[in-house]
Amino acid sequence: MLTNFLSGSYSVIKAYFLAFSNLFILNLALSAVIIFLERKNPTSTLLWVMTVNFFPVFGFILYLLLGQDMSRRKMFAEKQSVDTNLRRQAKRQLRKIKWGSMTYHNTRIGDYEDMLQMFIRGEREMLTRDNAVEIFTNGPDKFNQLIKDIQEAKEFICFQYYIFKSDGLGRRLQDLLIQKAEEGVRVLMLIDGMGGRNFTLKDRRRLRAHGIKIAVFFPGILPRLNTHMNYRNHRKIVVIDHEIGYVGGFNVGDEYINKNPSFGYWRDTHLRLVGPAVRDLQWRFFLDYRFAGNEDDFIGFTKLSYPVKGDKELVIVSSGPDSHADSIRNGYDRMITRAKQDIYIQTPYFIPDEGLFNSLKIALMAGKNVHIMIPQKRDHPFVHWASRSFIGDLLPLGADVYLYQDGFIHSKVVLMDDFISSVGTANFDIRSFVLNFEVNAFIFDEDINGKLVKKFWMDVSHSKHLTWEDYQKRSNWTKFREDLSRLLSPIL
Repeated sequence: MLTNFLSGSYSVIKAYFLAFSNLFILNLALSAVIIFLERKNPTSTLLWVMTVNFFPVFGFILYLLLGQDMSRRKMFAEKQSVDTNLRRQAKRQLRKIKWGSMTYHNTRIGDYEDMLQMFIRGEREMLTRDNAVEIFTNGPDKFNQLIKDIQEAKEFICFQYYIFKSDGLGRRLQDLLIQKAEEGVRVLMLIDGMGGRNFTLKDRRRLRAHGIKIAVFFPGILPRLNTHMNYRNHRKIVVIDHEIGYVGGFNVGDEYINKNPSFGYWRDTHLRLVGPAVRDLQWRFFLDYRFAGNEDDFIGFTKLSYPVKGDKELVIVSSGPDSHADSIRNGYDRMITRAKQDIYIQTPYFIPDEGLFNSLKIALMAGKNVHIMIPQKRDHPFVHWASRSFIGDLLPLGADVYLYQDGFIHSKVVLMDDFISSVGTANFDIRSFVLNFEVNAFIFDEDINGKLVKKFWMDVSHSKHLTWEDYQKRSNWTKFREDLSRLLSPIL
């Protein structure tokens, strides 16, 4: 009997060590892949190696969901395309800047030609002139104007949103797009494979039955199940008849028009553009649509002349896993480092990389005024607590921090002094800088900047001013959540 017991125990121990050895070899192999093949940021690499080895099964699954990017270059290589006309124009504009022969409506832009060169060299993104810019900070106003513009469309509609839901607002827009398709307007629709998971198959079939082409960016195995949490197309772009473009933070869902009681009032920022900048939005849409829809037929892209609609000068800047340069992130950095007096940041998620964080610290120590606004309400707990942790390090240096309390603030706005404004889809976080496809408008204009600064201070009246003294009073449990979330920030 003792012999049988020992024999059985030996078998169990042997099986245990065999399983442990196999798991150890698997973890070692995966760690080698993370270190030698993926070439991640060292901090991110170390964190993933620790996660995989401390949590053998869970860590492996989590890595597959959040961390894998070894095939990124191959996956997005075909998106690396530049129109011949745009390439020539970019080279011409770069030469003019270098030779000092570039002219501007606003002569102050000449002081920031280093930024213009950076955008052109990075992704051939050029300064456009003669644009009209309208700012929307309220969902109903934005969508009412968008619906009016779609109703007046004559030729085509390019329609791209990260989140598109089959709810009240979503179906209202669907009905309108179907109506325009029946009138002979060509409608191209692009949704993200994860953000569009609440866009039902029934609604997709209904739109396609009326001739609307729908492409899904990086779809999952099932419509409501996507194992790739990275490389999401976070852009929101609408282009109508070459003439009108929309870009900003609003998605399509009832919460964005203040109809979700859990969020309440939804505070966001969106732009309506008329003029040559629309061409660059249209080109960005085409590259994304071609990748997702695997087709090249795209009507009328190469329109080069636009009637003068305004006097605003701006650059449409995009970034993502397919880009050569982190242009939006670099644009933020230039704004921070070149600010003479004021820096304003509105973002739902504040998780800067080390370089941007140091730039903000240096700006504060150099006497610049840094104003930051994030929501009091949280929609992603780990991201929220990580944001609070980073802000906590800036408070003793003199940062002016506000917690928005009148609903939820989703605005992605960075302002510099009284002149440069960035508005678009990119949050002030590592995910937007590295893992998401984003697009922003960098506007060089006192009037637009003044309107956005005024709106910032209006939002302050609906916010709580977070002081260093208040921050120090947080509980030990809150401190633990902040520390843990900040540790995870490279992979959030």
